[in-house]
Amino acid sequence: MRHAIPGEIVEVKITGIEKSLIRGDVIAVIEASPSRVKQPCRFAHAGGCGGCDFQHIDIDRQRALKSEVIAEQFARIAKMEVEVEVEEVSTPLHWRTRYAATTSAAGELGFKAASSTKVIAIDSCPVLIPEIDFPTLPRNEILAGRRVDVALSTRGERTVGVSQLRSSRIEQNHPIEIIEGRKAMFFDVATSFGESSYQVSQGSFWQSNINAPAALTEAVLEFADLGEGDHLLDLYGGVGLFAAAALPLIGESGKVDIVEASSSATRDAAQNFRSVTNVAIHTVDVAKALRNFESADVVLLDPPRTGAGAEVIERIVALAPRSIVYIACDPAALARDTGYLRALGFHLHAIRAFDLFPMTHHVESVALFTADEVS
Repeated sequence: MRHAIPGEIVEVKITGIEKSLIRGDVIAVIEASPSRVKQPCRFAHAGGCGGCDFQHIDIDRQRALKSEVIAEQFARIAKMEVEVEVEEVSTPLHWRTRYAATTSAAGELGFKAASSTKVIAIDSCPVLIPEIDFPTLPRNEILAGRRVDVALSTRGERTVGVSQLRSSRIEQNHPIEIIEGRKAMFFDVATSFGESSYQVSQGSFWQSNINAPAALTEAVLEFADLGEGDHLLDLYGGVGLFAAAALPLIGESGKVDIVEASSSATRDAAQNFRSVTNVAIHTVDVAKALRNFESADVVLLDPPRTGAGAEVIERIVALAPRSIVYIACDPAALARDTGYLRALGFHLHAIRAFDLFPMTHHVESVALFTADEVS
C-alpha cells in the first residue's frame, strides 16, 4: 500500500489487482504510526508524483523498513537468515545529482505519477541538489512531450539534455540534444584508497546520490581485498568507477578487464584509462564475454535491477575466483542469485546495505561471496 506504514489503519484506493497482490494508495489515515511525519514535498500524496514513496516516514524508520525488506527477501527466496543495517550515506534531502523529467503534451515539466503515464507538473523537488532543481532549468528551450535529462558533476558542471524522441517512444540509449553544458562531465571521487577522476557522458550510468560513488567504492574494495598482481574481472563495469580505484592495489603486474554492454559507458572508460596499459575494456554482453575468460582472482559485478541470473552466475563460478563481490539495487534479485551461488559452492560471507535513495523504498547492497566457508 503506497503511502502507508506497517501497523497503520488506513483508507485506500485500489490501484491494481494481480493474482496474489492488491495494490493501493492511501487516501486517509485512520490510525497513524508514530513513525508518520509530514512529507517535505507537497506532491508526495495519493495520485501525486510517483518518485518518492517514503516521504511520510521518519528517516530512521525508512532505513529499518529497508533492512526488514532485505531480510524478508533472503528468507523467502534464498531460504536463509540475513541481518543487515542500512547505512546512512547522505542527508535525506538535496542528495540527487542526476534525474530525468518529462514534459506533458501541454508543455508542463515534471515527473510521472505512480504506475501512470500522467505527468505531474513540478515546480520544485526537495531531493534534488538545488543547482539542478526545476526553477533553474531553461524552460524556454524545452518542447512539449520531450524527456529532459539533467546532471550536475562534482566540479559544478551542469548538463541539460532534451530527447529528440517523444517521451512515449524513448528507449534506453535515446538520442539527446544538449541545450546547456557539455555532453561529457567529470566527477572526482575520493576514498581512503585514493582519489580518481572520471569522464561520464550524458548517456552513461553514474550513481545519482552525491555520496554514492565513494561509499560504494569503499565497500567494494574492502570486500575485494585486492593485492599485487591480482586479476580483477569488473562485470557491468560502466565507466570504470571501481576499476580505477582498484589499480593502485593490484599494481602494474595486475590486470583489470572491464565488461560493459553500453557503448557510451565504454567510450568514457576508454578515455578514463587512456594512459593505462593494464586495463582492457570490452563492449559486449556480459554472458557472451564470460566465454572468453578462463580465470580471475576476484570478480566484481554490478548488474541492472534484474540481477545477473543463472547463466552469468554459472560462468562466473567456472572461473574459480577467490571471491565474488556483488553490488545489487534489488534485494529480491540478490537473494535469487545468492541461491544460485550457494548451489555452486559460493556462500554469502558478508553483506552491507546503503541508503542511496532516501525518501524512496530503494536500497543498495554490496555482498561478498567466497568458496572457503559458510557464513
